[in-house]
Amino acid sequence: MSYEKIIAYKGFDINLKCRGYQFEIGKTYSHDGEVKKCSSGFHACEYPLNVFYYYAPAESRFAIVEASGSIDRETNGDTKIASANLHIKAELKIPELVAAAISWITEKCDPVKTKHSTGDRAASSATGDQAASSATGYQAASSATGYRAASSATGDQAASSATGDHAASSATGKNSVAMNIGIQGKAKAGKDCAIVLCNHDSAYNIRHIRASKVGENGIKEDTYYTLDDDGNFKEYE
Repeated sequence: MSYEKIIAYKGFDINLKCRGYQFEIGKTYSHDGEVKKCSSGFHACEYPLNVFYYYAPAESRFAIVEASGSIDRETNGDTKIASANLHIKAELKIPELVAAAISWITEKCDPVKTKHSTGDRAASSATGDQAASSATGYQAASSATGYRAASSATGDQAASSATGDHAASSATGKNSVAMNIGIQGKAKAGKDCAIVLCNHDSAYNIRHIRASKVGENGIKEDTYYTLDDDGNFKEYE
């Protein structure tokens, strides 16, 4: 048990309830009594994509929160925590949640031009033209930046991010997310996963950003997609 302040992430149902308890954005909640994970106190996850284990992306809402007071952490490889106090800072959409996941892990690694990491919570980052990054393992994260960069993440709750012109991002594994916010970027994901894509105008400003779970909005598994100028998903040719 520890006493500290932690930035974490929390999932809710569509009405912003968790296990029947009603929350509101901007409010702070306090628990009297023992704080114990999976039993008492307010629960959240330090790793952003851990929330998908408890709340499915397409049917839930998510927020960044601040946990404080008594903290009890999970010890089985999950990042779930229970806390005495919980402040609901702001609601997050799927693209913001994925970006937070990429930042959470890639802060722990050094960027190189080609890199591969394997293992639970593996982190891989590559920077430069035609850079290649891949990560394999539970909660793995891969990030690639540069012209025609390629990023691939494999494993449950993995996250793949690609930034740069004509970059490619792919993610496989349950509840994984592939995000590509580059110019004319493409992304693909496997079953039970999701993709996030952007479309830019001629001045390179973001015109559209859209997220979808595989199996919805016509998105097929293991198929690359881009966004057209109207913000619609389009199979990459």
